[in-house]
Amino acid sequence: MLGERMRESLEDLENIEVVGLVTDETSAVNAAREQRVDVIVLDLQLKEGTGFGVMQRLGKSRPTIIVFTNYMLPEYQRRANALGVEYFLSKSLDYERLPQ
Repeated sequence: MLGERMRESLEDLENIEVVGLVTDETSAVNAAREQRVDVIVLDLQLKEGTGFGVMQRLGKSRPTIIVFTNYMLPEYQRRANALGVEYFLSKSLDYERLPQ
């Protein structure tokens, strides 16, 4: 599973602690609020809900968000940018860039 591979990859980095891996919108919002995280790596397609829903529910006072998706559609990028996403990365093209 990509999420587990990504977790292992990020945990190998200095000064990085992965505090959770969730698969649905409500769990993502709850984890971000409860864990007081600095960064969220967020897919747009979740088992329940969407990454856009997570961004909207967290509002402006939220952690840095890195969208990590296979859906590199211009309208998704525009919407993510309008919601204040800091990075919009492709799973297939930018996997190596994620730790940076």
